[in-house]
Amino acid sequence: MINEAEESIKKISKPKKGEEGNIIKVAGPVVQAENLRGAEMYEVVHVGEEGLIGEVIELEEDVATIQVYEETGGVKPGEKVVRTGEPLSVELGPGLITEIYDGIQRPLDMIKDETGDFIKRGVDVSPLEHEKKWEFKPSVDKGDDVSTGDILGTVQETNVVEHKVMIPPDKEGTVKEIVDQGEYTIDDTIAVIEDDDKEFEITMVQRWPVRIGRPIADKKAPGELLITGQRVLDTFFPLAKGGTAAIPGGFGTGKTVIQHQLAKWSDADIVVYVGCGERGNEMTEVLRDFPELEDPRTGEPLMKRTILIANTSNMPVAAREASVYSGITLAEYYRDMGYNVALMADSTSRWAEALREISGRLEEMPGEEGYPAYLASELAAFYERAGICELHGGREGSVSVIGAVSPSGGDFSEPVTQNTLRIVQVFWALDTELRNKRHFPAINWLKSYSLYLDQVAEWWGDNVNENWHTLRREGMKLLEKEDELQEIVQLVGPDALPRSDQFALQAARVLREDFLQQNAFHDVDTYCEPEKQFRMLQIMMEFHDRGMKALEEDVKVDDLADMEVLEKLSRMSNVPSDKWEEKYGDIEMHMNKEFDELMEG
Repeated sequence: MINEAEESIKKISKPKKGEEGNIIKVAGPVVQAENLRGAEMYEVVHVGEEGLIGEVIELEEDVATIQVYEETGGVKPGEKVVRTGEPLSVELGPGLITEIYDGIQRPLDMIKDETGDFIKRGVDVSPLEHEKKWEFKPSVDKGDDVSTGDILGTVQETNVVEHKVMIPPDKEGTVKEIVDQGEYTIDDTIAVIEDDDKEFEITMVQRWPVRIGRPIADKKAPGELLITGQRVLDTFFPLAKGGTAAIPGGFGTGKTVIQHQLAKWSDADIVVYVGCGERGNEMTEVLRDFPELEDPRTGEPLMKRTILIANTSNMPVAAREASVYSGITLAEYYRDMGYNVALMADSTSRWAEALREISGRLEEMPGEEGYPAYLASELAAFYERAGICELHGGREGSVSVIGAVSPSGGDFSEPVTQNTLRIVQVFWALDTELRNKRHFPAINWLKSYSLYLDQVAEWWGDNVNENWHTLRREGMKLLEKEDELQEIVQLVGPDALPRSDQFALQAARVLREDFLQQNAFHDVDTYCEPEKQFRMLQIMMEFHDRGMKALEEDVKVDDLADMEVLEKLSRMSNVPSDKWEEKYGDIEMHMNKEFDELMEG
């Protein structure tokens, strides 16, 4: 559907003066208006006397069907609908970072200044500050040839983000004029480009339709690990930069907490966090916590490289679609500068519910469980805009998309989860039983998977250790064996198992409790670098291998269960980053010495 949207948006014409229609029907967020002969698909219109923002989603002769992004209570037939002649677009330029927007890119702080604590309908505020002056440093000279994506200059947007002012798409030519270094507003002309006797004035602000992906030179296959510092993710189910991941889970299983961890600790340069139809208290927690979080990479507040889009469940449902498309467009804009961007969408299920409601209002033929038949293509159009890309300016950037899914009752067989699984490459399945056991992250290692294992294996080999793939496979085998043995234990008890299986359960418990679990509130354990992850897993698997050999030498299982090194293994995750190499070497020596003594005795 994104291609249809692109073609439709290209055809939108500027309206003639006074071109407007009249409302003939209001059904919740869906409004029908007549006498809109010049309207085009996906055109933004102002609905009613208050000028509510809406988007044309269906046309039949002169009758337009409009999804309205604001509450329509009190809007009645006969009120006017005014064309804008533009598709739903976002404003791109310096000042985006640190902002908190609603679903249609209106800054919440400016809305509060305009209307007070309660948002009034039809309020129109600019996404960026047009009066603020920014220090612009030119990076091209007069007479230089430039084309799409080339950098004209830079602006220090925050302490940690350098904003690159780029040539807009489809523009190229020779620099006829370029301003000197100094302070300018985003509307000031900073350069004049000449091409075939045509001149283009370039400012620091662009507008871009949210339904169209920004142009790239080429897309590459993801291969570099997106480091999250979460052991179960990086080691067992890795996400590559430019990849896509889904986090499905029932209520309270930790989707939001994991996305907070990823936003804080992943090695992305820019974070775009989209709260799509989430409960008000959860979104309030995000808005309260993010400005106070310290960025571990820079020591500055995390908001210095973050954009928040706040859309809550009590807001009009149509705005959920606008929020996810606005978020991905902002992410693409910073990708075009050469940054690695991580986009968190929490949650895409709320967006799918909005699609279901709008589809019902349109009286379309429903698909499975009432969702529209085009649900899969809508989700795909969003996720396919992720990727690691070669850009027109000769740079490389990426957008990684992590979408939370909220299946009712944790039922992964429902349509949103299943359609998402067909699209994304990484599946982090949250488990209610693990949540009840206080196991965080509550990611079920038997249901989860990653299709990036082969791609990131080279990264692990080059940056950490070439044995990562083998070690990970052996660890997964041990965890799978534990699951099989647990079924037998429940029937006949652990004492009926062979000695080797009894020890396998013990070794798997070490792996499960001391490696897969992490304490998000512990100063050290909240983040674990890949080198430390590999070394921890290596020592734990060595404990398993040496224990199996000890059993062959008639060492008792009870003696292995009483080894002093088990306590040291349980504390490995709490060893600080500057001490773990030495400390882990001591643990390994102690373990081998203890095994030698058992086998000799």
